[in-house]
Amino acid sequence: MRQPAHGGNLAWAAALAGCPPDAILDFSASISPLGPPNSAIAAIKSKIGNLKHYPDPNYSELRLALSHFHQLPSEWILPGNGSAELLTLIGRELAQLAATTLITPAFGDYYRTLAAYNANVLECPLSLVTGHWSLVIDKGQRTKDKGLLLNNPHNPTGKLFSRESILPYLEQFALVVVDEAFMDFVPPNEEQSLIPVVQEYANLVILRSLTKFYSLPGLRLGYAIAHPDCLAKWQLWRDPWPVNTLAAAAAIAALQDTEFQQQTWAWLPPARNQLFQGLAKIPGLQPQASAANFLLVESQKSTSQLQQQLLKHHQILIRDCLSFQELGDRFFRVAVRSHSDNQRLLTALSGE
Repeated sequence: MRQPAHGGNLAWAAALAGCPPDAILDFSASISPLGPPNSAIAAIKSKIGNLKHYPDPNYSELRLALSHFHQLPSEWILPGNGSAELLTLIGRELAQLAATTLITPAFGDYYRTLAAYNANVLECPLSLVTGHWSLVIDKGQRTKDKGLLLNNPHNPTGKLFSRESILPYLEQFALVVVDEAFMDFVPPNEEQSLIPVVQEYANLVILRSLTKFYSLPGLRLGYAIAHPDCLAKWQLWRDPWPVNTLAAAAAIAALQDTEFQQQTWAWLPPARNQLFQGLAKIPGLQPQASAANFLLVESQKSTSQLQQQLLKHHQILIRDCLSFQELGDRFFRVAVRSHSDNQRLLTALSGE
């Protein structure tokens, strides 16, 4: 079975470990261990009877819920079949420009969608200076005929860029796409989303995911926030009914579940600190500071070998970084999980 390019491939991991998929402790996919929220599950059950009907093609109720959540007019919001579907539409948009500046290391799906439309890609690597990742885009790449694609918090480093550090690029690029798939994990008083300024910039597109924070990756649900003219064009490009009835219902319930949101913001910092401190004590490992629900770890040992040893000896799956060509076999990424799961990982790593 081929080595997976994404995290969360339990079938591949189980085949290697020689165990059932549900026996794998998965640190490779950065999904909250707290969900799905009970409110989302209840909403799904309540809509089972609606499966005999097509979804509302305009997703009016879902867009209204997102509108209230972000304090934006609903026409600025487009739900999608995961942010991956919307990223594909964005790739078509970016390919029409002279080039796209891509902040690297970059999520593999960015390369997929840009390659699908033969976009011209200019890679702009983050620099790791004294343990901190910094974003500096070469002046020659900042021109009005180019696009910019980055994520914030950055995947896989976990770096949170300030809103102020991104805003100048909106004046320098034809189109700026900011993937905020992990921004929900940053508490409201610390988050750096560009959603508050999206109505001021017709060339800004923001991608969000509802599957990581609410632990609903199997439902595939994300959304784009951008100028209504841009979203109306994308609507014409794609298949009808991309979001199923149950996913829409779960999303509406989850957005209103403030108790679950507060619980997540209370859980993450101490759990992440526990994992960070534990990793830092293991010789040969150097974790990077992160604002998200995952940690990037530099290793003196081959991380692909380490991944296989953890699977075969401990039934634990970590995310190698071979798909990030700038990182290669020197880094791995782990999700932040519960205290007991984190401790099990730390014990296994210490043994290997």
